[in-house]
Amino acid sequence: MTTRSIEDLDLYTLPWNAPGFSANPWPEFEKARAKHPWLARTDQGYAVFGLHAIRDLMGRDDVMRPSFDGIAEIMDCKDSPWGRFCQEQMIALPDREHRLLRDAFARKFTPRYANQLRPVMRATMERLLSEWTPREHIDFEEFASYYPVAVTAQMLGAPVEAIPGLRKSMEVMGLAFSMDKTKVPALDAAFEHLDAFAHELLAERRANPRDDAEPDLLDMLVDAGVESEVSDRQLADLVIFLFVAGYDTSKNVLTYMMHLMLKNPEIYERCAQDLDYCRKVVEETLRIFNPSSAFRVTTADLEYDGALIPAGTMLFFNLNVSGRDPELFENPDRFDPDRPIVPGNRHVAFGMGKHMCLGQYIARAQLQEGIHLIARHMQAPRPDGEPGWRPFPGVWGIKGLPIEFTPA
Repeated sequence: MTTRSIEDLDLYTLPWNAPGFSANPWPEFEKARAKHPWLARTDQGYAVFGLHAIRDLMGRDDVMRPSFDGIAEIMDCKDSPWGRFCQEQMIALPDREHRLLRDAFARKFTPRYANQLRPVMRATMERLLSEWTPREHIDFEEFASYYPVAVTAQMLGAPVEAIPGLRKSMEVMGLAFSMDKTKVPALDAAFEHLDAFAHELLAERRANPRDDAEPDLLDMLVDAGVESEVSDRQLADLVIFLFVAGYDTSKNVLTYMMHLMLKNPEIYERCAQDLDYCRKVVEETLRIFNPSSAFRVTTADLEYDGALIPAGTMLFFNLNVSGRDPELFENPDRFDPDRPIVPGNRHVAFGMGKHMCLGQYIARAQLQEGIHLIARHMQAPRPDGEPGWRPFPGVWGIKGLPIEFTPA
């Protein structure tokens, strides 16, 4: 096979900054696939959209690193408060510091720990449903947004009254990677609110340790700070990272799941009856949609499938559309929770390599418990207006999903 530099390949240019792209990106990716099976150009770099290419390349930590500094450069905000966080959060740290912090968390973020949180998830969703279901007409996306932030707040022992402010700031932070420089002032303000909250939370826990209670996630952070000499700056960044990383992803997937259910009432009714079936629904939703575009920059020349990717190339891994590859999935646009899982074709919603999402077990449990209880309490949901859409390639998803339903 002849190897050619990607700069010389005849690739389709994805217009993902154009109005309307985010509402229906799949035709554009099909145009890209007609020219190349897994690669396209963008204004900011190259998009890797083929599932097998993503699986093969994202694990190449030896020749790639997360490029948050590259994003800060595109956004022209390296010295701003949000730009500083963007470049120094856990996933962007050098290998030694990243490994130290990740190893500390990995001991906690297990399937067992996720299952221990299920009662908290159920109680949180039941509380939200008791408040929202009497309305009968709601913006489901707004409703769903309170669920992950409330669960994370309880994991870290944060006060309930902080949740509305945290949610508001995280809504802004969710637009961080949309490549829109005009959003930087709002991102700085949102970050500074979260930063003040994180420092106050840590200071309060140190001043009032919970000696007679089971250690929670915040206790683990404080202890790790002492044992591993993690600075207050890094600890506060970790608190912020935990909130932000678990917010848009879970909220956007749950919202898109309801979007799918409006067209599949028989699946929705089954979710109300069968919690275990909801696990299949979650996995199929993550195949057909997820919010993420991971980004990496190559640190050395990389050859793959006849293409030479030069060092210093910005790559966007479009995890969000990779599950609809028509070469790998029969009827890829059809939502089918009973679809057989073929080895090697499993979705990559939580990434690959050493930066694979630590919170994936919590996210899965949270989505499973959430859709089960929602289906029991919001019966016969139907559209009550047109959905809006968040920018692509940032943390993509529906922005506003008006529905009506019959309260149980």
